[in-house]
Amino acid sequence: HPRRWKGGMANVSDVVGMAMASDGAGTEGKGGVEETSCEMGTGGSSETGSDEAVAVLVIGMAGSGKTTLLQRLAAQLHESNAPGYVINLDPAVKLLPYDAHVDVRDTVDYKAVMESYDLGPNGGILTSLNLFATKFDQVMDLVEKRKESVPYVLVDTPGQIEIFTWSASGSIITEALASTMPTVVVYVIDTPRCTNPKTFMSNMLQACSIMYKTKLPVVLAFNKVDVENHQFALDWMDDFETYHEALEEDADYASDLSRSLSLVLDEFYRNLRTVGISAVTGFGVDEFFRQVRGAAKEYNQIYKPELERRRKATATEDQKRKEKELQQLAADLTPSMGDLGIADAPLSKESQEMPEDAQEISDDNLESDEVEE
Repeated sequence: HPRRWKGGMANVSDVVGMAMASDGAGTEGKGGVEETSCEMGTGGSSETGSDEAVAVLVIGMAGSGKTTLLQRLAAQLHESNAPGYVINLDPAVKLLPYDAHVDVRDTVDYKAVMESYDLGPNGGILTSLNLFATKFDQVMDLVEKRKESVPYVLVDTPGQIEIFTWSASGSIITEALASTMPTVVVYVIDTPRCTNPKTFMSNMLQACSIMYKTKLPVVLAFNKVDVENHQFALDWMDDFETYHEALEEDADYASDLSRSLSLVLDEFYRNLRTVGISAVTGFGVDEFFRQVRGAAKEYNQIYKPELERRRKATATEDQKRKEKELQQLAADLTPSMGDLGIADAPLSKESQEMPEDAQEISDDNLESDEVEE
């Protein structure tokens, strides 16, 4: 990768003006978004079943295997002679096991941000991603140029899930992709850890919140099935009584809460796509892509019309707001009668009657006019 900018940052203007210079090429002192030279595909693939590119947002808890899974996906596409377009959004990762076409580390220096703003690790990642989001329009320009020649745009997110899913930068990036192409959220689950029923429930709640937050189709990818088969999780999702039996071993408040939540999430499970996969062995990768393609169809049939409806509603609200502001501005600029020295109140009846002396003068003038004629 090109060298990243290593200068200090005193304030936001320094960051945007120096670390993220729009005319930069990733060299020192300039950090504009640029594309790394990686092998590109030449069109759609039989692997995908369609020529339309799909954006895949890989999200998951820390340690669930997101980066390793993305490396496996990129390698599988490369072997099928249809390499995907890979974007890394984790500014704190030291070593990537795959080649990224766009890397946030080439634009923003994570450690320099921490030092300049006296931030901790999570604050540094969040601030770095927020700064990168201000230049994401450049990333979308690159994606627009490449989406006709790649089957997938694979996006790796930071390890700390809340930094992407519940931040302004995460919303900006997600909406930018979703408004351009079919976009699918892949929620990666650490299957061995989910053998604990309460850990399983926390993952399901996280997946549910992500789906309603992004309003995009979600695919649950049960990773590390080479260590633990994910069938137990599918059984828990299909039959809440089976899940309740697993909770009987721990009779505490958390278990009671999980038992109640399983009833609430029963309908949520019915609308989810699931796949068991191993990022290490490659097991389930083909099924993974089939599920993603199925979710992309749902995007076109359900989510895209809703997205367009929300966009039109937002545009209508913006238009009404602008018209209201213009009317208010016109009212503010229109001077009142009082500002011109004229009383706003209507004339009284007494003020409208002519005084007697004025009436006599008026009559004299009228008689004088008649004599002259």
